[in-house]
Amino acid sequence: MEKIGFIGLGIMGKPMARNLMKAGHSLVVFDVNSAPVEEIVLEGAERACSPKEVAELCNIIITMLPNSPHVKQVVLGPEGILEASCAGKILVDMSSISPLVAKEISSKAAAAGLRMLDAPVSGGEPKAISGTLAIMVGGDEEIFAQVQPLLLSMGSSAVHVGEIGSGNVTKLANQIIVALNIAAMSEAMVLATKSGVDPEKVYQAIRGGLAGSTVLDAKMPMVLKRNFKPGFRIELHIKDLMNVLDTAHSIGVPLPLTGHVLEMMQALKVDGRAAEDHSALIRFYEGMAQTEVGNVTDQP
Repeated sequence: MEKIGFIGLGIMGKPMARNLMKAGHSLVVFDVNSAPVEEIVLEGAERACSPKEVAELCNIIITMLPNSPHVKQVVLGPEGILEASCAGKILVDMSSISPLVAKEISSKAAAAGLRMLDAPVSGGEPKAISGTLAIMVGGDEEIFAQVQPLLLSMGSSAVHVGEIGSGNVTKLANQIIVALNIAAMSEAMVLATKSGVDPEKVYQAIRGGLAGSTVLDAKMPMVLKRNFKPGFRIELHIKDLMNVLDTAHSIGVPLPLTGHVLEMMQALKVDGRAAEDHSALIRFYEGMAQTEVGNVTDQP
């Protein structure tokens, strides 16, 4: 198998890179932080000193970075991917960024002969580790078909959703639904707890019905254990929802519920909880109701 470039070895990127190696792919890796690079190199990857060097050594480059400015820097900046000879190569950006920025980067990449897909993911760290991410892909369908087997080394599904930028529009839609699900779960479970009903029993009673969801099954057990170690940090969901609102406002789409949940998350960030899992959104409701889910009180 040919070498695959991988740039960005954070909470999501590192396990994704590991799954590519488990599938038999040779990796050339780069990250601005040396510690995860050392880990992956010890496991068999090759180190690169810059995004440019990654692009020089590989025909397919994957990026998994925090936000739009980081992707622009890695692709367009000094010692960036486009400073290498890129004709005929493929860039798969798996970061969650603004769809408008994905289109901008793709246009500049195309001028240099670099073909690009935007392919953000859903599932958080647990699914990145297990290799069962949901991957939503925008860009040329023929390029997608070429890299789909590679994507399925990291995910249980990889679906082509349209032209470049469509992957990130799909991810933004996903993030709206996840955020509002967590908010709805939080309202319901704070109500149950303060009414004196065991929230774990409420969860077990409703999870098989229409209110059941993947979000409920992933996040409610964490809340009950008071385990807010991040699979997906509040600060990252804030970033995604800000991209949601920027995109929505640019095309005239009001999103009132998304705006409310974003402000709740911003309040938790101000309270020092930015690095907690987004299931900690329930703390906002607990604070207003002066109750803690998991600690059943007598009905007032």
